[in-house]
Amino acid sequence: MRGLEPGLEPGPERIRWTLAEGVDRTLSDAAAEPVGLADERVVRVEARVGRMDPFAWLQAQKTPPKLFWSGRDRDERAFQAAALGIADIVEGDGAPDTAALRKRFALISDDPRTRYYGGLRFDPRSEPDEDWAAFGGYRFVLPRFEMLVEDGISKLVCNLVLPWDIERTDGILDEIEDLSFDKDPAGALPEPLSRTDTPDWPGWKNNIERALAAFEEGRLGKVVLARRADLEFDGELDPALLAQSLKAATPDCFHFYVEPEEGTAFVGASPERLFRREGREVRTEAVAGTRPRGDSAMDDDELRDQLLGSAKDLSEHAYVRDSIRESLGNLCESLEVEERLSEMKLARGRHLVSGVRGTLREGVTDWDVLEALHPTPAVGGHPREKALAEIRTSEPFDRGWYAGPIGWISADAAEFAVGIRSGLVGGRTLRLFSGAGIVAGSMPEDEWAEIEQKIGDFTRIFGVEPGHTAS
Repeated sequence: MRGLEPGLEPGPERIRWTLAEGVDRTLSDAAAEPVGLADERVVRVEARVGRMDPFAWLQAQKTPPKLFWSGRDRDERAFQAAALGIADIVEGDGAPDTAALRKRFALISDDPRTRYYGGLRFDPRSEPDEDWAAFGGYRFVLPRFEMLVEDGISKLVCNLVLPWDIERTDGILDEIEDLSFDKDPAGALPEPLSRTDTPDWPGWKNNIERALAAFEEGRLGKVVLARRADLEFDGELDPALLAQSLKAATPDCFHFYVEPEEGTAFVGASPERLFRREGREVRTEAVAGTRPRGDSAMDDDELRDQLLGSAKDLSEHAYVRDSIRESLGNLCESLEVEERLSEMKLARGRHLVSGVRGTLREGVTDWDVLEALHPTPAVGGHPREKALAEIRTSEPFDRGWYAGPIGWISADAAEFAVGIRSGLVGGRTLRLFSGAGIVAGSMPEDEWAEIEQKIGDFTRIFGVEPGHTAS
């Protein structure tokens, strides 16, 4: 790893020169290594940038793939990463080949700062729509360039994969020369023209009634059903600008934006962690049950008390908590599950939450944890396979990466959020996805309204209040 250049607020030419000089020297040194010493590995070259908005930087770059990730603001060690290009990629259709992934990710074992970013489809067994084709069944990228933001200071990283990048030296130097550092790219969000819901109200009511019948027959305990709201605009959406606006409107969430090809991007603000691993320590959380925030302190307290006292919401949460306990129990040598419920308070909503901490057994990998936890009953249902079968039958659209795991992996840590409160950008269309946990006692009107409240994180950005009526 090459060190950061001294000085304050270096200009674009200085940044490019520092990065190019470090890359050229690193690759020249690698080319001179004796045969047999140049084993496959990642080397990071860094240049100090000063203060730079990661979204503005991404907007200014010419071509995808692009990516943004940030941890929850209230979490320790949260950071922001804006990424561009591909140094290495692991992708495929269908379910991930975990053995191949473990072997490939051995590449990052020497440097804990090296991260692959990516995600998975919610359901690899379902038939993908064309809208999701660019994302594949799973896709994890080691970016060519990362703009990392910590404590308000940015640094630019170029990831090199040796020995393969030795032959790509000229191309990488050209990519550095093409990097833009325009801090104020032009652009504004377009105006929404129309909205289409899938399913519509009759279809939604029918789906809820099907689920309630399954509960009565004892075939299901819980199922999470989703809706898709398609918004059409008077111009094309800039996904980086949308992600930036969403981040500003939704503090205390994980924020992500993945643009594998130009004009197609998955954007979201998720309140829910799937898991975080540091060494062998793992943390996750059971999140279920929803209420909005109140307009006054008195209203807010009343809504909180309603949530904490709701038999329906307590039942929904219990499925999630008990499932996580069962799923992680076999992977951990010790596991602590909070029995006392608390509320996760967001800017415009709240959820029931209970934390889970454990110590993984020796040899347990991130892929083992992903397979055990996803999908939790918070986004799928219980029992898992029967709930997934109900979702495949009921929902007239492909979830794609919605409600799937999205995050990053490094040698000594990993973090994944659940890809909820999210939308798929495609040209002038934004497809919003959101779901509601259905248990015995659920009412179609209430669940429709809950989804409206969740979709509101996006619609308010365009000046549209949630509340599309169920009719």
